[in-house]
Amino acid sequence: MGKRSDFERVERDFYPTPIEAVLPLVRHLPKNGLFAEPCAGDGRLRRHIEQLTELKGYWMTDIEPLCDSIGVGNALTDQIVGCDICITNPPWNRKILHPMIENLATQMPTWLLFDADWMHTKQSAPYQKWLEKVVSIGRVKWIEGSKSVGKDNCCWYLFNSSKIIGMPVKFYGRLP
Repeated sequence: MGKRSDFERVERDFYPTPIEAVLPLVRHLPKNGLFAEPCAGDGRLRRHIEQLTELKGYWMTDIEPLCDSIGVGNALTDQIVGCDICITNPPWNRKILHPMIENLATQMPTWLLFDADWMHTKQSAPYQKWLEKVVSIGRVKWIEGSKSVGKDNCCWYLFNSSKIIGMPVKFYGRLP
C-alpha cells in the first residue's frame, strides 16, 4: 500500500484501479486509437477506459495475468507494437517503476498512475525531462468495500521521450 500504511500488503501489490481514479484522466486522453496496458492485472483499467472513451485496448499484458484475455508480459522489457498510447497503474516500487518509465516512455506517450510525492523527490529528476503532464486525483480508495481511502495522494503522469526538452510540465489540479 503506501509508506504510512499499517494495512497488510496485497501480494504483488495488486490494487485494481477504481473508476473514480480514471475519471480525471479522460479529458487528457486522445479521442480514439489503440492503447497498451502492460500492468493489466484483472483488466479493470481497460474496461474503465473503454467505457469512458473511444479508445480500444489492444496490448494487454501482466507478469501474472488475472484473466484469460490478458497475456503474459513484462513491462520492464516488452517492446509494444500497434498502440498509440500506454495507460497503466504500475507498481510503485521505484526499482520497478523507474526502469518501466524508461522502457515505456521511449516507445510511446505513457500515462502512469502513482503517488504524487514522487515528483518532489531527487530520484524523479532523471525522468522529469520526459514528463509532459501531471493530473492530480487526490487519494484513492484502492480496496473495494473499505471505509478508508489510501494515505497517499496520487497523480496520473504523462511521460513522452519525444517531449521537447525545456518545455514546462502542464499540471492539472483536482476538479470539483
